[in-house]
Amino acid sequence: MGLVKSKSTSTDGMEIQCLVDLNPLPEELLELILSWVPARTLVTRCRLVCCRWRDLIDRPTVWKLQWERDPRMHDAIEAAQRCPRMDCRRVGVLRPFGRNLIKNPCGTEQFQHWVIQHGGNGWRVEENRQHVEGAEAQTCFASSYVWGAREDCGCRYKIRVELLAADWSVIAEFNANPDPIPQWNDAQYQKVSHVFRSYGTGVRYIQLWHKGVDTQFWAGHYGARITNSTVLVKLSPEPLRSPTRVFFSLPPKHIPPRSRSSRWRKILK
Repeated sequence: MGLVKSKSTSTDGMEIQCLVDLNPLPEELLELILSWVPARTLVTRCRLVCCRWRDLIDRPTVWKLQWERDPRMHDAIEAAQRCPRMDCRRVGVLRPFGRNLIKNPCGTEQFQHWVIQHGGNGWRVEENRQHVEGAEAQTCFASSYVWGAREDCGCRYKIRVELLAADWSVIAEFNANPDPIPQWNDAQYQKVSHVFRSYGTGVRYIQLWHKGVDTQFWAGHYGARITNSTVLVKLSPEPLRSPTRVFFSLPPKHIPPRSRSSRWRKILK
């Protein structure tokens, strides 16, 4: 059954509740109504209502209707067109395209979501000395005199990014060790970026390391400053040679209890 509870308030202030059965509605109208429901609610609640609702939500129509109203989901629409076997439910919930997949990229939550290896005086979060255009916040991670700048202390920086399979084996990697920043500098940030292309199938995880150190070996936090770390998933301009199924991971702790049994345990694991 597909019953929806609605509430209204009468003139005397009493709340009135009524149940509306949506199942008599034609399929096209029911899809349109469901497309206005938040993605996570569609998957974890609406999909459990009845077999008819489950079948509608498992098809791409509801999701495409929802995405067409959101400019941020343009890439998802294109991906659905180019990857007929793409799981629209997973993409609708996780929204992997066009957003930063790194949590706490500027240190606004201190070291939440990062694994820290301290050296020297360790790392700390500071205000930026120069404005970073487009950053989530104007704060940064400041390193110390052991691998972990300011304008009167030079610094060195290293980065490594790996694309990993389900068994944590490396599919592709990127390493960069830019020239050291001299002792006297304008404290401007320098951007290091890389685009992985043609790396094949099977990527399940992305692992990223930052390393920073000052070149004067001063006590304190005068080494490389790191902020606005960003990982984006974008569609390749080159068409796919064959249909591909797209997967994205969600930590188990985010799965609502009612969804941990049944087929969605496999989809949201």
